[in-house]
Amino acid sequence: MTTTETPERQEPALDADELTMLVGWLEYHRETLALKCAGLTDEQLRSASMPPSGLTLMGLVRHMAEVEQHWFTNVFGGGEGAPHYFTDEDPDGDFHVGPEDTFEEALATWQGEIAASRARAEGHGLDELSAGTSRGGQHFNLRWIYTHMIEEYARHNGHADLLREGVDGTTGD
Repeated sequence: MTTTETPERQEPALDADELTMLVGWLEYHRETLALKCAGLTDEQLRSASMPPSGLTLMGLVRHMAEVEQHWFTNVFGGGEGAPHYFTDEDPDGDFHVGPEDTFEEALATWQGEIAASRARAEGHGLDELSAGTSRGGQHFNLRWIYTHMIEEYARHNGHADLLREGVDGTTGD
């Protein structure tokens, strides 16, 4: 299977209020990861193209599905969403893709978690505290979660840049 649909990417507003700016940058980085995966086959998306690293584009998408669920559903919302890909026996299972894993499934899971994240944050202010806590018992405000999610995507989008270049030579932001 080849991913055929090329996602659109919106530049964040230059003069928005803080909440709109944070949401805009998070959406921008979500869309960037989708762009890095566009037009590739499942085999290419499972390719660890930068040895000695075993990191793959599909693994990054699966990881970000887990990250979305963790921060917005489990931490902010206080839920207990079960992991999609990792287990106690394989704590990095999101990154461990096999020949049977498909991008169609990974994309659907990731997009489902993004939709759940958007719904969970909808109508909440940046100063609102999470239901879940840190290991030290402190609550996170939604501003911290948005900022952390932007950082998480930005870091992994840097990885995705290199992985994509290694797969088919495509470069760009």
